[in-house]
Formats: sequence, C-alpha cells, structure tokens
Amino acid sequence: MCRQLLPAGNTSVGPWPAQTLFFSVSDRASRARVFHVSAASLDAAWQQGVDWVQAWSAATQRSEPLWLRVDVVTSVRAMAWSGFKEQLQQVKRNYLRYGLALDEGFRHAFTEQEINANAMMYGGAGIAHAEVNMGHLKRYGRARFGEDFEPVLLPSSPVYLLTTAGVFCDEHGRAHPISGQGPDAGRRDLAELDAATVRGLVRSGAGYLARQVQEDGRFIYGRFPCFDRRIDTYNALRHASSTYAMIESWELIEGDELKAAIERALVYLVERLIRTCQLPDGRRAAFLVDEVGQEIKLGGNAMAILALVKYSEVMGTSACADLLERLGTGIELMQDPRSGAFTHVLHARNLKVKEPFRIIYYEGEAAFALCRLHGFSGDPRWLAMAEKAFDHFIASQHWQHHDHWLSYGVNELTRYRPEEKYFRFGLQNIEGHIGFVRHRRTTFPTLLELMMASSQMLRRLQDSPELGHLLADVDQESFREALVHRARHMLNGHFWPEMAMYFKQPDSIVGSFFIRHHSFRVRIDDVEHYLSGYVAYHAWLMQQQTQATLEASAGIPESCP
Repeated sequence: MCRQLLPAGNTSVGPWPAQTLFFSVSDRASRARVFHVSAASLDAAWQQGVDWVQAWSAATQRSEPLWLRVDVVTSVRAMAWSGFKEQLQQVKRNYLRYGLALDEGFRHAFTEQEINANAMMYGGAGIAHAEVNMGHLKRYGRARFGEDFEPVLLPSSPVYLLTTAGVFCDEHGRAHPISGQGPDAGRRDLAELDAATVRGLVRSGAGYLARQVQEDGRFIYGRFPCFDRRIDTYNALRHASSTYAMIESWELIEGDELKAAIERALVYLVERLIRTCQLPDGRRAAFLVDEVGQEIKLGGNAMAILALVKYSEVMGTSACADLLERLGTGIELMQDPRSGAFTHVLHARNLKVKEPFRIIYYEGEAAFALCRLHGFSGDPRWLAMAEKAFDHFIASQHWQHHDHWLSYGVNELTRYRPEEKYFRFGLQNIEGHIGFVRHRRTTFPTLLELMMASSQMLRRLQDSPELGHLLADVDQESFREALVHRARHMLNGHFWPEMAMYFKQPDSIVGSFFIRHHSFRVRIDDVEHYLSGYVAYHAWLMQQQTQATLEASAGIPESCP
C-alpha cells in the first residue's frame, strides 16, 4: 500500500540523481532512523530502501510494528551556500520547509523534518529568522552518516533545496499520503476537517494533557521536543486553564482516564494552589497563588473560577460553591468599584498591589469568569461587576486588542444583558482582524477561540430583530471563510506521528500540539488553546450540520444564505 500511494518522483533535470527516496523508521520511543537511496528509477530506489529496512529490522531484532515513512524528492533547486544562508534571513525561525542536499550526488541529504527536529537551522531564541546551526548539523550528520561527516561548505559551494512528498504507514498498517508543499507540507493529507476528525484531535490532545498530570495532580509543565528538554518552571494560572480545557474536552469525548486526571489536577488546584484569607472587613476571599514570585494574578482567580464552574456544571455538583464565592470575592477586591477597572497583580503575603497592569488577557478572563460565576450561582453581584468591567473596556477601547478572552466575555455577558453597546464592542473586537485570522502564518490557536466565541454572538444577533442592524458592517462570508481556514491551518501545529517520529522521544509528544517558532515547544497552555478552539469548532460543525438538515427538510435551496 505504501508503494501504491507514493507520489511521482523528481521531474527536474540536473547533475543530481534521477530519483531519490528517504526511508524513515521509528519504534515510537526514539528518534527515527533515516536512510536515503538514489537510483535511475523509483522502482529501483524503492527496492533498495525496502532491503535496507528489512536488514535494519533484522540487525536490531525489531519485531514490533514500526512507524514507516517514505519521502520522494519531487523537485530540486540548486544555489550557492552563501545564497542559501542569505535566503534564510527571510525565513521565520523553524519555518524552513525544504530538505537540503550538501552535494550534487545527494550523498549527504536531509529531509525538512530531520532539519527542523534536530534544530539544524535554529540560531537561538533571540534570532527570529532561520540560521544555520553548524553544531547541530554536524552532530546529527555524524549520527546519520558516520563520525567522518565533516562538510566543507565554502560560500560558493553548491547546495540543493529539496521538495518532497510521501506516505506514512502507521503501526496498524494504515497508509496516509503526506502533503509535499505549502504550509501543510510534511503531514498527512486530509480532504475534510469533519466532526469525527475534530473529535479525534480533541481526544489525542486531551489524552496528552491527561498523561502530564502526575499522581499528586501537578502537571509536567512542558518540553522542548528536539532534544526532549523539560521546562522546569510552573505557572498556577496555566495549571487552572489547562484543567479547564480538559474539562471542556471531557464534556465532548468523556473517558475514565481523562476524568481521573481532571480530578487529580483539581485536587492540586484546590489544596495546593488556592489560599483563603480573611479581609479587613471580615469577608473571606480566596486567591490562586503562583509559587513563582508568590503573587496573585487577576487571571489566576479567573481561570480557577472557570475550571471549577465548568467541572460543577459538567459533573452536576455544588461542592465547590463556597470556594467559588471566595474566589469571586478575591476578584472583587481587585476591581475598582467606581470605574470597573482591575488591578492585575497582588503580593500574596499582604495583598498589596504589585503591578497595576501586566497583560490584557487578565481583564477578559476576569470578566468572562464573573459572567460564568453568575450563571452558576445566580448571584447578581457577579454580573454587576462584569457590566462595570465592560463599561470600562468600552470607554478604554479595549476592543483594539482583539483579545479572545474579551470575545469570550462579551459573548457571555450578552446572554444576560443583550444590550447594543456590548454587542457593538464584540463586533469591534473582530472588526478589521478577520484578514489577520485568515492570513497569519503561525498556527496561533487563540485566533480560533476568538472566532468561535464571536460566531456564537453573531448567531444570536441574527436571531434578534432589534439588533440585527449591527450585522451590516460584518462580511459574514469572509468571517466564515477565515474561521474554517484557521481551524484547518491549526492542523499544522499537531504532532501527527509522521512528524513526531523525528524528535528525540516521539511517544512523549505524539498527539499533542506545538508552537513551531518556539522550537516546537509543547507546553500545557499551548495544548489547552488548541483544545478549547477545537471543542468549540466541533460544536459549530454540528450546528452547521443540524441547520443544513433542517433547511433540506424544509426545501430551502443550499444556495440561500
């Protein structure tokens, strides 16, 4: 099956080999072993590669199913080494999307995946563009070709950019064609991002997060997968927000292991990260305390509320009601009752102001949490605080930040207060930003969250005769196109096995989500944003499907808006 799905080979003519195939195999626990062969025909190259895989399996006594990937060179472009390095300055860090041969006979050649997974074009976190890292190139080259690998690359030395396409065969024997060019290069082709596929993405991403929750409930915070380097810092806010994303995911896919991980993470949240204290006026307030700097973040209390409210609703429990009241009181302490503005960071030891402002996200998180807390408890004071906050946001033109948390918040607020000023703020939050959502090259998962929350608000506006006029300035077709594009583009931030296999410890990252320009970083909050976006996108797909069914049964032509 792999051979049948292999794309046509190279059609470019030059001094390089007529046909070249790269064979990559992995036991899922260690970095893929790569071998490439060149021949006059694809059939001849294929047979050489098969012989190599069989010999390697026998020599290493591999009997278990392997991941096998085969890439064929489809085009070649020659240039001088100096020109290649110059062009890299125009390429975003970790965004080189070509393979590279260092000689015209392709004796020393690498696929794009080998280059990126071994940080061969990574100059460091302080350099935004791609840059040759000779140390990493030589290290991997010696592992691949032998200890005598010592490339001589003068400014005039010719090198060759390789475009490839291929096929991946998983451990179950299923074959997946692999895209060759563009932003989708290197991963499996998907004709459609349907509801079943989205559920699969949520299941794998939530499964990854669940595996990061240790026995005591603390997450393994993250890793840089090129060399499997763990991120040893911790962030209480992201503990809460990642738990929230797991609960959202469980509502869609369920699963005993995921539920158990959620409950361990919640125990750690409640017993280790949240502190209760008595305020000078006698009220009891609770705060999420970050161990780094012993500080209280506005967004931390907000995310703790969101996680506990979601868990309470999904599991049908009121056990957290008192704690939620205290967490809400903590946010109340951080809000100016006159202006509605928030203080962002307090010292945990004395509740004095540490930073009046740190990051815009905290404000939207707080307003959203207050709305959700009102919906859970029915207490009108939480809604009143959210209204004051949004009146402040409107006066301060916070919509200019195009923040996804503000979108979540205003969507929730307008469920209870369907006033024109709030809907208008929500529209301004996406106005002029749709093109950015459509064309942003990075996967940027919070953009899908922004669009999904906005789409819910737009749908309610469509059903409102009194406020429908607000939609006049919204190009809904462009909005929909950008939303769908963003959901598909985020597939390029998923660790499919055909990509994970090239990193140091594939089974530690497969099924997760990464941030390419941060060295393919996998951190719990990176994964959480992909999950929240895809959970909402799944609901949107199901809603679209239901609407299409209703229209079909009513005899409404598909071409009608």
